[in-house]
Amino acid sequence: MSKGRSRSDHYVNNKEFLQALSDYRYMVNQAKEAGNPRPCIPRYIGECFLKIATHLSYKPNFVNYMFREDMICDGVENCVQYIDNFDINRGNPFAYFTQIIYYAFLRRIQKEKKQLDIKSKILEQSNFDEVFVSDGNILDGSDSEYNGIKNAIHYRMIHN
Repeated sequence: MSKGRSRSDHYVNNKEFLQALSDYRYMVNQAKEAGNPRPCIPRYIGECFLKIATHLSYKPNFVNYMFREDMICDGVENCVQYIDNFDINRGNPFAYFTQIIYYAFLRRIQKEKKQLDIKSKILEQSNFDEVFVSDGNILDGSDSEYNGIKNAIHYRMIHN
């Protein structure tokens, strides 16, 4: 048994993907010349974007994020946004759109980290006792979950 993948195992066929992008570019140019509205992106191209983003999200540096679906959506959205920038003559759409998706993932991670930092600072600036309430009663600090959250926020604020 050989190591690696056979040609049929790839989830996106680069030649078919390139041909679909070329056909789409031709349809866009025809519509522009005729003064018609821009055509929709074909289903096959959209599926390729989604497959690339989904498979990239399984990489070890992205797989454990809670907002993985948001990362995938951002990646597909950026592909649609930059589809016209792809140079058909250069010929590697898989690599081009993988890079777009990769950087979309990094931007989403930065956004989420920034939001987490804002939430942490809000919790730090408010009194913990007022924030954590259970059944209408303020937690007394003996609750292990409360202490765990409090310690995690305190540790994060000290080490950042």
